[in-house]
Amino acid sequence: METKTKVAEFEIGDLLGIAMTFVVIGIALTYGIDVQSDVRADQTADSLEYNASTNAMTGVSNIAGKLPTLATIVIAAVIIGILVRYMVVRYS
Repeated sequence: METKTKVAEFEIGDLLGIAMTFVVIGIALTYGIDVQSDVRADQTADSLEYNASTNAMTGVSNIAGKLPTLATIVIAAVIIGILVRYMVVRYS
């Protein structure tokens, strides 16, 4: 059986789409936390529901806190990929 390999190629022009993806994710997480905060406000303090909504908010905020790191990794990967492709074409 033959294994098929797919290679993803990105260019500088793709960074705008990637950046907009992070903007949309940030907005979605912000509104998600806002909704969770409203739900938690309707719960009795120290109840199971209140604690569960607090834990859910903490989880979502942890994801939002990782967005800068993820964006840096994605941008670095695209730039490194472009540089490697340029070096291969230029020096081979």
